[in-house]
Amino acid sequence: MNYVAQDLPKAGDTVLVGLSGGVDSTLTALMLKNMGCKVIGVTMSLWDGTVIEKNKDSNKIKMKEACFGPGEKENIRQCTEFCKENGIEYHVVDVKADYREKVLEYFKSEYRNGRTPNPCIMCNQNIKFGAMLDAIKDLGIEYDYFCTGHYAKIVRPEEGLFGTDERPCMISTATDATKDQTYFIYRVPSEILAKVRFPLATMNKNDVIKLAKEAKLRAADREESQDFAGEEYRDALFADKPSVPGDIIDLDGHILGRHRGIEHYTIGQRRGLGVAASYPVYVHSIDVENNLVVLAKNEELNSKGLIADDFVWPAGIEPKDEVETMVKIRLASRPVPCKVTKYIPEADDKTEYKGQPWKIMFAEEQRAVAPGQSAVLYKDSVIIGGGLIARVIK
Repeated sequence: MNYVAQDLPKAGDTVLVGLSGGVDSTLTALMLKNMGCKVIGVTMSLWDGTVIEKNKDSNKIKMKEACFGPGEKENIRQCTEFCKENGIEYHVVDVKADYREKVLEYFKSEYRNGRTPNPCIMCNQNIKFGAMLDAIKDLGIEYDYFCTGHYAKIVRPEEGLFGTDERPCMISTATDATKDQTYFIYRVPSEILAKVRFPLATMNKNDVIKLAKEAKLRAADREESQDFAGEEYRDALFADKPSVPGDIIDLDGHILGRHRGIEHYTIGQRRGLGVAASYPVYVHSIDVENNLVVLAKNEELNSKGLIADDFVWPAGIEPKDEVETMVKIRLASRPVPCKVTKYIPEADDKTEYKGQPWKIMFAEEQRAVAPGQSAVLYKDSVIIGGGLIARVIK
């Protein structure tokens, strides 16, 4: 199918720009300002400090540059200065309560249920393209477009999607494949995407930094921000409840050691297991009911498919028939060919699905498929749907 790239804002348009203080969002705002747009900057305030304050070893934690962390105050200060210097209206909106409920609590709950969540995906759906825009609306601010520094494109199909007459806004991969962020934003609804644009869609990261330095933007010299928070923050985040230790076993049930709580482990993990074996071992699965971490050899982590639920489709339009497409099962994985069909749970399937589940069968086996991660479907470099991995087909 052919797709039409949606036009970027033009001179005279009012554009809301999500500012983080990083080089991508800062250059985006400046480019739009120089194009003659009326730019309004907005930053979402997430950090309330309670996670660190409740942790007795908080003074030992050195946070890296991240979306969620104590560096938020400095980020807002830099955004304020940038907007003042460039005559840009600027707002900071408080979305702490929404973030705690829909991202932090989700993150912890998923890990404590033996799943591997991606908090950035939920943040984009519920906060950055959700609660933050709701807060702007409550302020009575109107805009023609909402732009961010994401590396992605907004397109519409030339023909109706899945045999319908609908041509919803969809997400296409960025020109710079090394920086592509489409996997993170696949859950943003089509009705929101209709007013979203990504001015860096066709740019290379190196060119972005070069332009930022030529414009003498202080953000050009900032450390690259990581998403969410790093591993050094994990213990502090889970300090609200005591971990429950249990056994680490192999596939035959032999006890290999003790784990410190299932929330500290994820499928495919090798380091930090604290067991001695005559061969390399990896986390194969997590048995929540019996509080077990199961290890296996690398070759035993392969799967031929998965079942995903909580699916999102462009404008809610589901395919009527089997779809041959590409699937990406984690951010760092390459898309692989697959077949997607509607799944009817079998009698012995005790999984509690959220919405209609879908079966995804790989053309070639995939390693370390992790429940909780997202399976995102791409066709012709455009996202046609995606959902959360519910269980693995070994």
